[in-house]
Amino acid sequence: MKIKRALISVSDKSGVVEFARTLQKAGIEIVSTGGTMKALREAGIPVIYVSDVTGFPEIMDGRVKTLNPLVHGGILAVRGNPEHEKALRELKITPIDLVVVNLYPFVETVAKPDVTLAEAVEQIDIGGPAMIRAAAKNFKFVTVITNPSRYAEIAAMIEKDGAVDGMTRMRLAQEAFAHTAEYDRAIGAYLSQQIEK
Repeated sequence: MKIKRALISVSDKSGVVEFARTLQKAGIEIVSTGGTMKALREAGIPVIYVSDVTGFPEIMDGRVKTLNPLVHGGILAVRGNPEHEKALRELKITPIDLVVVNLYPFVETVAKPDVTLAEAVEQIDIGGPAMIRAAAKNFKFVTVITNPSRYAEIAAMIEKDGAVDGMTRMRLAQEAFAHTAEYDRAIGAYLSQQIEK
């Protein structure tokens, strides 16, 4: 399956401009959020703002931006399923074939000696894990990347075939679920420490 649309929303922006440039050259449409969109646009890469997809602004200091059926429907739709295809058409949802997301730096934030509970809580990502898990669940059709070290490998596949093979998609899904599980464990451990204090 050729990748036609990607959603990129990353906290760690290392390598993302170069990766996005590969997508652009392959004719892949890129949807993005706040800081990532700004970085890509500054590099001259055309980007669709997620709010232009959802028709809804980012709100509450960015706490709510991608939690929307026009995003999650695009990620979770089972390609070839008549009911899903009908819903995509009727609701004007464009499928998303590639999700590139890494999460707010919670672990790095709580490692700071003077971090407050309020600062730590703001680094608990909600939309990111939701998109990662949606893409990982639908790995039969969607590629999910959570680690920038994967960009070169996936870029090479896209340059060659315009797509990512099924086994690689499944491996990336496994990595994605491990990534969100580790993230949640870190949050749980931090909150336990706060309760003990």
